[in-house]
Amino acid sequence: MLISLSRFPSGMTSENLHALLNIVTDLFLLDEDPSEGGRAFYGEIAIQALTALDAESRKEYAEQVAAAPTLPHAVAMKLAHDQEADVAGIVLKLSPVLTDIDLAAIAVSQSHGHLAAIAERGRLSCSVTDILVGCGDQTVLRIVSGNEGATFSDASFDRLLERGKDDQAVGEALSMRSDLVPARAARVLQIVERFGDGQRPDAPSEHVANLAGQVRQQPPEVKIMIADIMARTREVDDVVVMLAEDDRACHLAQVIGTVSSLNVDHVLRVMMHRDPAGIAMVCRSLNMRQFAFRSILALRHRRLAPVEQDIEEIMLDYAQLDTPTAERALRFLKLKTSVV
Repeated sequence: MLISLSRFPSGMTSENLHALLNIVTDLFLLDEDPSEGGRAFYGEIAIQALTALDAESRKEYAEQVAAAPTLPHAVAMKLAHDQEADVAGIVLKLSPVLTDIDLAAIAVSQSHGHLAAIAERGRLSCSVTDILVGCGDQTVLRIVSGNEGATFSDASFDRLLERGKDDQAVGEALSMRSDLVPARAARVLQIVERFGDGQRPDAPSEHVANLAGQVRQQPPEVKIMIADIMARTREVDDVVVMLAEDDRACHLAQVIGTVSSLNVDHVLRVMMHRDPAGIAMVCRSLNMRQFAFRSILALRHRRLAPVEQDIEEIMLDYAQLDTPTAERALRFLKLKTSVV
């Protein structure tokens, strides 16, 4: 059917094209694993139709297909390059089809509205954040500063601090990040403290206090904790509870990562991901008891609020997770991260 529709009859109105695109899109999305031929024919239809549609119709279409992993790359790129940021932004924010190379190319050639949408993606590599930090306006800087899925090279983090040094919102967004190592936290604290005793009454002073506390924490203390765990003179559960209750996410990731032989940055990212399945697997592979895992969930809920899942529901899933399954998943995760 898609093949027969790949050439439109001449004289079709934009309304008819929109209706036709909706029909073939419904058919296409029903197929979870379309063939290469099917993708190509659908892509041809979609691109032809998009050329004739108005902005509102293109936006409606983008909302329908943005998150589809089967969307042809050419269609995703056409939408992502749309001159209307409201159209392109939906795809730039959600599409799993776009690669880092795609995003980088768009970031250097499109509007700040396009960049702001990219800055909201669930995951941003260093190569993309480098461009966002270098080219984006203050809105982009504020968004990417608070995006927990964004990773920063040392160079881009330095650039972000320089460009955001006079923007209180950037400083506050950075102060609430869960992945700040002490060296970076100390520099962020300098920005936050420049704004005095709360020029804004709604400023999140508790995060500033947490940040200051994180800066004061000494790494040797964590090294001693890890050494005690390895020597079996201290239980990992007790250390986890203490660090989680003190809201020390970075040090908690350092302990779990070292004990489980995983990359600490990866553990931190998994721990603060909105889906708790990853950190549950890691904790179960360590035979972490439920009270300790619950303390991690409490930290996550404080940092990621509002959250969609209830702690009790997650705890029920954790109780049903068997250690051998978690250990197999951990071995795969180690292999994957070692390759990366």
